[in-house]
Amino acid sequence: MRSLKTNFRFKIHVFKRLIHRVKASLLCKTPEMKNVLFLVLILLLGCQTQQKESPNPHHPEKKVVFEGLNHPWSIAFLSEDEALVSEKDGDLVKIDLVSRTKTILKGFPKDLTDSIRAYSIGDNSGIFEVLLDPDFKKNQWVYFSYAAKKHGEGRTTKVVRAQLENDSLVNHQTLLVAEPFAREYFHFGGGMLFGPDRKLYITIGERLYWERDNPPMPNAQNPKDKRGKIYRINSDGSIPKDNPDFGEAAIPGIYAMGSRAAQGLTIHPETKAIWFSEHGTIQGDEINMLSAGANYGWPNVTSGKLRSPNYKPPKLPGVSFTSPVWFWPHTVAPTGLTFYTGADFPDWKNNLLVPGLSRGSLWRFRIENDTVKSAEELFIDDRVRIRKVRQSPQGKLYILTDEDDGKLIQIIPKTYSNSQ
Repeated sequence: MRSLKTNFRFKIHVFKRLIHRVKASLLCKTPEMKNVLFLVLILLLGCQTQQKESPNPHHPEKKVVFEGLNHPWSIAFLSEDEALVSEKDGDLVKIDLVSRTKTILKGFPKDLTDSIRAYSIGDNSGIFEVLLDPDFKKNQWVYFSYAAKKHGEGRTTKVVRAQLENDSLVNHQTLLVAEPFAREYFHFGGGMLFGPDRKLYITIGERLYWERDNPPMPNAQNPKDKRGKIYRINSDGSIPKDNPDFGEAAIPGIYAMGSRAAQGLTIHPETKAIWFSEHGTIQGDEINMLSAGANYGWPNVTSGKLRSPNYKPPKLPGVSFTSPVWFWPHTVAPTGLTFYTGADFPDWKNNLLVPGLSRGSLWRFRIENDTVKSAEELFIDDRVRIRKVRQSPQGKLYILTDEDDGKLIQIIPKTYSNSQ
């Protein structure tokens, strides 16, 4: 960048000298004037060309790189040019960014619940996260979460791993089934992440639309209930010995509780802490830091309002609740967030990027000492429902749009032009 600036200053210096010569030529009326004016024109064109090619790291723009995805939920890059994409209302697919082709992976479990919104327009079921094993190149394990059905009982969140072999899923292993199966279509959770400790973290929603439908001890506050929790398990589904203790009768694998509908998980690049997004009800959307044994309060405490205004959760003496790092005063529906570590936007280094569904928003947060110092909403004149923000292996920044014709969009620096 320094060499470009130096080159531009040199052109300005030459331009000033040529102007001086033009003035002198006009005064003297010499034949040299035509040659000087020609040189001035060439220099101006050169400056204009340089201006068009200069990237502006402060202004992002969108570039569609893939279309035709059926409400994509998550993406796992196999390389810079290939990735696995989970379509919430479709299939688990492999996409090629060069040939723009999509291949449906064979062997997906047959107990997937169809997400056709026939019974509820707010149907949250479908395929959720897709994730590669930390040692994927050696073992080919792929992890995915989805809404599984059980005849006569309903549906729930299920986590399975299988090996990828010639565009097929083989050697399936079930890691978690968030029983009980229920007839509600909401709040499955399904977010997954391999932490710095190489353990698998999983979010499970509390599965209720109305708070009044909770039992006397709310789902998310009951350690004997699998719903409304965040889990930490080994990659084979076994339980780590150093997990927090929630009591003798607690569900194995619980790492934190009091969650309503968390979906996004990400790792801070410096502190290695895990951050997650949380869907509220009437407002109450949050960003939290994950801590072992933490209770995030739902439905006893919330930064928003309850849908059931007359619902009174039970008092829980002696229980302390963990406050969010950030919450919005309006509804955002935050989903698959990520910390930015790429090179295209130097000023964004280690900033937290959070997509939103309800307003079609993309937020950038500057974090210092686990505290939000500033928040900026991007693309306010070009809104679209965004499900996930992800970086490629080389740090390119992408978003997945939640649409019938879902898109993978790369965020790139806008270039200078004469119109700016």
